[in-house]
Amino acid sequence: MKTETIAIHGGNAVTDSLKPVIQPITLSSTFEHQEESMLYGRLENPNRKSLERVMAALEKGLDAAAFASGNAAANAVFQALPAGFHIIAPDDMYHGLKSLLETVYKGKLKIDFINLTDPALVEKAITADTRLLWIESPSNPLLKISDINRLSGIAHARGLTVLVDNTFASPIFQQPLLEGADMVMHSNTKYIGGHSDIIGGILITGEINDFWKGIKTVQKLAGAVPSPFDTYFLTRSIKTLAYRMQAHAANAGTIARFLVQHPSVETVYYPGLETHSGHAVARSQMKGFGGMLSFVIKGNARAADRFIEELRYFTNATSLGGVESLIERRSRIQGVSKGIPEQLIRMSVGLENVNDLLEDLEKGLQILQ
Repeated sequence: MKTETIAIHGGNAVTDSLKPVIQPITLSSTFEHQEESMLYGRLENPNRKSLERVMAALEKGLDAAAFASGNAAANAVFQALPAGFHIIAPDDMYHGLKSLLETVYKGKLKIDFINLTDPALVEKAITADTRLLWIESPSNPLLKISDINRLSGIAHARGLTVLVDNTFASPIFQQPLLEGADMVMHSNTKYIGGHSDIIGGILITGEINDFWKGIKTVQKLAGAVPSPFDTYFLTRSIKTLAYRMQAHAANAGTIARFLVQHPSVETVYYPGLETHSGHAVARSQMKGFGGMLSFVIKGNARAADRFIEELRYFTNATSLGGVESLIERRSRIQGVSKGIPEQLIRMSVGLENVNDLLEDLEKGLQILQ
């Protein structure tokens, strides 16, 4: 099956004798003992199993493990690592995961945050204790592009596991396992759900090894699993994922090119622009450039806030990947961070008519002139 067909049919396992076209929601917390039956809802559920099956197929993996949030998925990876070992992570990284590493795992794991767009820095950072290379590409919020294939080669030569946070790209535009990575993570809250109404996360593996078995044990015993309702609606949303991603990327590309030409905009971060430092690498490993972009206006934080307040179709809110366009001044949310200007604005481009979005942005930017 091709990608679009997998998205529609890969997660639809109907066992009901009435043969409904769509798999029903199974709410039971426990199951009658019989051969080849499920046992208990924390351990497995038909709807969760369907979600894991379709996501593994979309990412070209062998198995998947769904969790109640993206952070819970990442946390299972960190919990499966022996205490005291070393992780290499990107300097530009989703602040929720970076905060998790810096607080909950302080003193338990050693972490270095480095610029993964420079493979030489990665090679230099590897020590005898390093066990995991965590890649985020495109990154949040600077849209940095890391060469997954090259970094995986460096990591594997030293015995490291490579995991890619593929949330911004989705499996429609990027399949890291095919580029040499060992595992993939998604915040299902974002493009997988696609409607800003579900929290979830998932891990997909290209190999069933001891590390993966440890992660599955954490999933089963720690119990941070998604509900049948959440997994049902995620599987339903995946059916339109391929077509939603195409529209997100088309709108984002048009807006990025508009912003580049605007006199009130200083810098635009979007890997689909030929001027982006990671454009060539993005073209080699991505089928599309996604619906996320960031830009820096000419002015200060207050000017950025005033611009956002003027917008009609862009909601000033955190998160991304929904059908509606969202926008925020990133430092207002994650605090002042090295390399992120206070007036940097992150935008999740939705599925509205792009001309309405352009008109809205033009009116908002007028207050800066």
